[in-house]
Amino acid sequence: MKDSSMSRHMQSVGLTVLRLLIGWHILYEGIAKLLNPGWSSAGFLKESKWIFSGVFNWIVSHPDVLKVVDFLNTWGLILIGTGLILGLFFKAASVSGILLLLLYYFAVPPLVGLEYSVPAEGSYLIVNKTLIEAAALLVLSVFPSCGPGLDSLIFKKGKKA
Repeated sequence: MKDSSMSRHMQSVGLTVLRLLIGWHILYEGIAKLLNPGWSSAGFLKESKWIFSGVFNWIVSHPDVLKVVDFLNTWGLILIGTGLILGLFFKAASVSGILLLLLYYFAVPPLVGLEYSVPAEGSYLIVNKTLIEAAALLVLSVFPSCGPGLDSLIFKKGKKA
């Protein structure tokens, strides 16, 4: 294998591994919420103290809206994670993942002066794992291919026909 070919192969392997890891994390979060009948986003949304806090608190104060948000959040995570793992509708899954992760980030950002009743699992300032995962999805979304997946099978068939 030539150096440039080997380099492209290693890039593809790295992007595929990153796609699978993020997909697994997102899928697992969705399944964990689905399997926990007592789960609700209310506690998380109540913590919001930044630019969208009014919207998030309004959601919490309207139980029917909260149920819809919880449903969309759970199934959004499951569909995004599945799409990333399978490489199915990858661009849509990655962009949807970015948007969802940014909503999480904006709800409870690690900014100076904002204190939350539930301590963060680490010490963050501006950048946390949610923002990093969103940035990683952004990087993945701009590559023409992030390794093998169902999209490559579907679109190759479509090009040959």
